[in-house]
Amino acid sequence: MLTQHDLVVADGHTLRCYDTGDDTDRDGAAPGGLIVLWHHGSPQTGAPLAPLVSAAAARGIRLVSYARPSYGGSSPRPGRDVASAAADVECIVDALGVDRFAVMGASGGGPHALACAALLPERVTGVVCLAGLAPLTDDFDWWAGMADDGGLRAAVEGRAARERHQATAEFDENIFIPADWAALKGAWASLDADVARANAVGPDGLIDDDVAFVAPWGFEPSALVAPVLLVQGGQDRIVPPAHADWLRHHCPGAELWLRPADGHLSVLDACPAALDWLTQR
Repeated sequence: MLTQHDLVVADGHTLRCYDTGDDTDRDGAAPGGLIVLWHHGSPQTGAPLAPLVSAAAARGIRLVSYARPSYGGSSPRPGRDVASAAADVECIVDALGVDRFAVMGASGGGPHALACAALLPERVTGVVCLAGLAPLTDDFDWWAGMADDGGLRAAVEGRAARERHQATAEFDENIFIPADWAALKGAWASLDADVARANAVGPDGLIDDDVAFVAPWGFEPSALVAPVLLVQGGQDRIVPPAHADWLRHHCPGAELWLRPADGHLSVLDACPAALDWLTQR
């Protein structure tokens, strides 16, 4: 059973949360099961996607997700950094009575999942980052291989520049490979619908995400102590494989699953196996 909660956090902002928990024990978990907190991509509403809900249910995993500020019913918070996700998540799990949990994020959710693992080390049991960006760095050509980097380049100049870019931005179909389009028409059709719902209420969440990605994150990936799994499509045209390679070398003990035939969306087919990986941590 999926329930929706609107949680008012300490600063007065609202976070919209989703929870598949039903019959739970005193720690907030399905009896004997794992709790996974999902971080959505950019842009999405924060509602958990059908394939993920099904995969979690099949494994007895309680799935929790939430909308980052300016997405899906959560209050705006311009100027937020990536690290701020950890404080938001701590408020959510405290409200749900959850102590220990794993985190998992895809695309724009990946850096935010890493933030939770770095900043809540006593609570996070493991982290999965699928097709997630690395921090902006000169260690490698951060931009190489991106089919459309205009939004992120504008974000480097600040929020106002990113807003101006958004006013004239057009969708570029070349960011996806055929396997991505097949995923959107097939198993991950719910993602396509969710992105449309997120876009319908405006671009503020996406703009704030992009500005946060290219600014200092507020933590160092080297601070992670929880087990880390990176999942990366070899043909990703949005977040090129070099980002996962950088993270592999900077997150202590990180494991990389490189899927050579996958793009940015088709890599989500690895979610069931990634959930299995989390249950073993």
